[in-house]
Amino acid sequence: MRKRREARERAVQFLFQYDLNPSEDLGAALGQFWHNSQLNAFLDGHGPTWGEKIELPPPSAEDASTRLFAEGLVRGVIEHRERLDEVIRKHAKNWDMHRMAVVDRNIMRLGIYEMLYRDDIPPVVSINEAVDIAKKFSTTDSGKFVNGILDKVKAEILRPARTAKDTPVL
Repeated sequence: MRKRREARERAVQFLFQYDLNPSEDLGAALGQFWHNSQLNAFLDGHGPTWGEKIELPPPSAEDASTRLFAEGLVRGVIEHRERLDEVIRKHAKNWDMHRMAVVDRNIMRLGIYEMLYRDDIPPVVSINEAVDIAKKFSTTDSGKFVNGILDKVKAEILRPARTAKDTPVL
């Protein structure tokens, strides 16, 4: 799996959790999220025996890079959440935010955040990633729904849809 895709998926997972159970201490919540993610990945490959003490290995450079990108997205979405929700409401006619699937709502927040605030990511990449994540984590119709909303947002953006400014490597 590409590292940025993995980071986006992790960001959506955290945003989903945060949407349902907001934390007053974002840093602590992120730390716990990453610890649990690392623990789950470790246990998937090493089912411990009863009573065995679990010692997690330190994160790899790739894991640290994924976390850094994901946390930037999470913090950006949370910081701009009110504006992102306004944009969603504007384009999701006849849909109240609370009626949308929680995962779809957070996927759209992430995609719109990237399009509005991350010049290093081309808007079409943000849309493609969001649609693929919606297909993976949500309902059969979510990909179409997310694509429709994000495509309307892209039409209003005053920058090229297929190019980015200095694109950092991840």
